[in-house]
Amino acid sequence: MVTTAIAEKFNLSDIEAAIEGMRGVVKDPDLFRLFENAFPNTLDTTVSWKGYADDNSEEELTFVTTGDIIAMWLRDSANQLRSYKSFLTANESADSLASLFRGAINLQARYIIKNPYCNAFQAPTESGLPPENNDAAKTDIVEPPYDTGFVFECKYELDSISAFLQLSSDYYEKTEDHDFFGKFQWVQAVETILNVTEGLLVGTYADNGAINQSPFTFQRESNRASETLLNDGAGSPIRGGTGLVRSAFRPSDDSTIFQLFIPANMQFSSYLGKSAEIMKGLDEDLAKRMSDFAGSVRDAINTVGKVNHATFGEMYAYEVDGYGSSVLMDDANVPSLLSAPILDFVDVTDPTYQNTRDFVLSKSNPYYNWGPVFSGIGGPHQGPGMAWPMSIITSLLTSDNDTEITAGLKSIVSTTDRLGLIHESINTFNQSDWTRQWFSWANGLFGEMLLGLKERKPHILEQSYQ
Repeated sequence: MVTTAIAEKFNLSDIEAAIEGMRGVVKDPDLFRLFENAFPNTLDTTVSWKGYADDNSEEELTFVTTGDIIAMWLRDSANQLRSYKSFLTANESADSLASLFRGAINLQARYIIKNPYCNAFQAPTESGLPPENNDAAKTDIVEPPYDTGFVFECKYELDSISAFLQLSSDYYEKTEDHDFFGKFQWVQAVETILNVTEGLLVGTYADNGAINQSPFTFQRESNRASETLLNDGAGSPIRGGTGLVRSAFRPSDDSTIFQLFIPANMQFSSYLGKSAEIMKGLDEDLAKRMSDFAGSVRDAINTVGKVNHATFGEMYAYEVDGYGSSVLMDDANVPSLLSAPILDFVDVTDPTYQNTRDFVLSKSNPYYNWGPVFSGIGGPHQGPGMAWPMSIITSLLTSDNDTEITAGLKSIVSTTDRLGLIHESINTFNQSDWTRQWFSWANGLFGEMLLGLKERKPHILEQSYQ
């Protein structure tokens, strides 16, 4: 077995060149230093191992951690790599960005085939890295059960398996490397995802009133309501037949209130449709099944996932139950309602999206937090009063307003607490009260956003943000 152990950094010359290329473009020294630190953060600190499968010397594997926990979240790793998508080209070399993507796709496929309801996984045995301990999960009662030596945590999140489709689509879009997807376990992983999500279209009650057994249940001993599910782990009652796929947890790893979670259904519909294009030529029947399913979920979002707000008009709900109840809010974690255009679900100019955007960036959103130091969207994961820089970055990625963009950049630059990296969340009244010294996913997203501004609004990077 050929293997590459990465103790500290995976260096890519294209990324280093991009950083140097921004040196003369970004005039504010603090803004540039933040970009210089943040953009390569995933490569510098979270590509924990890269090698090959024991049973196939050609199957690349890439283990990407969140940073502070030596485990691989499907969602986080897909988004951490997405930050470098603009530099991705077809390349067979083992030390290329394309190889990192292929390895992550292959490893995620392995995880999904074995435990499709789980969200975070241990290092592959080939790496030689020991399993990471998860004290929080020791009391978990999960159905279907999982292997603790293989899985770090098993919270079923629709966005996690959607992230695999997103990562696959990102790689194919930039490389057109169709042959890769037919070589290893990608087709089997997609079929597993379809079987799981089709099974999660079921409601709580059968037509005759009997209780449908939930395909996934989760219970955890915790003093936080967002860490477990009510009704013996099945969650709140959900009406069947809506066409929406259930999700027990959100991308924040917090439990849903109503399991028809709209942002993840947006992501799933978008990237299942895109991945159907990859499947053509590999399995035409499966490709049609994917395309039809993607379309039906989109139709369901537009039928069941919208509400009429007295102030903001027609907008997307965050969660619905299919009975007429809805949760109106947004969380900083992606997929979010704010991120819908980034997910390629809807155009940023769409009136319903714009109404939704106005709502989630206002004090009408119960998880919009504001104060003298920092303002932005947070969520129950860190609680009221803690705003997430990721929400500001997402708002700038979906904005064409110069005033909004410059205000957002100034806000981010001024709240790093002199540590020079993006935090997970920040107390809106005290910039020295934050969670996570650095948050790799948010760091990459910040770099991606700044590179985008170089192309579409270079004049903004010529300003001072002191």
